[in-house]
Amino acid sequence: MPSDEQIAELALALDGFARRFKLMDAGSGRPLAELDKQILLYVDKNPDCGPTDVARFLDVATTTISSETDRLEKRGLLTRHRPDEDRRAVALSLSPEGQASVAAQKEAYTAMFRTMLERLSPAERKSLIAMMTKIASYET
Repeated sequence: MPSDEQIAELALALDGFARRFKLMDAGSGRPLAELDKQILLYVDKNPDCGPTDVARFLDVATTTISSETDRLEKRGLLTRHRPDEDRRAVALSLSPEGQASVAAQKEAYTAMFRTMLERLSPAERKSLIAMMTKIASYET
């Protein structure tokens, strides 16, 4: 069981980490919320997916995804269309602007991760990645 001191130390470390490695929005225009970025990245990997697929993957309510995709569509980053095989369904795709935004986000993430890992030895890199993977895959 972690001690209160360890929890406080982790909180301080993560706060410093977040400030140091805050990812600036790539590209121009209004900044994107983190959920918006995650939606665009998911749609990039899963073209023509439905809003329910996105909601399930990101573990958020479908109503939340609906309003977020409305906003992303209005900003010209996402398109919605009805697939020919099921005219009741809605499929999501990136617009050219959305594709450019995702490419810029991926580039920014890669640069940020490179900066993080450059400070570590190869063994420390391997250890950090293993610990982060273990924490991220923990099921409650």
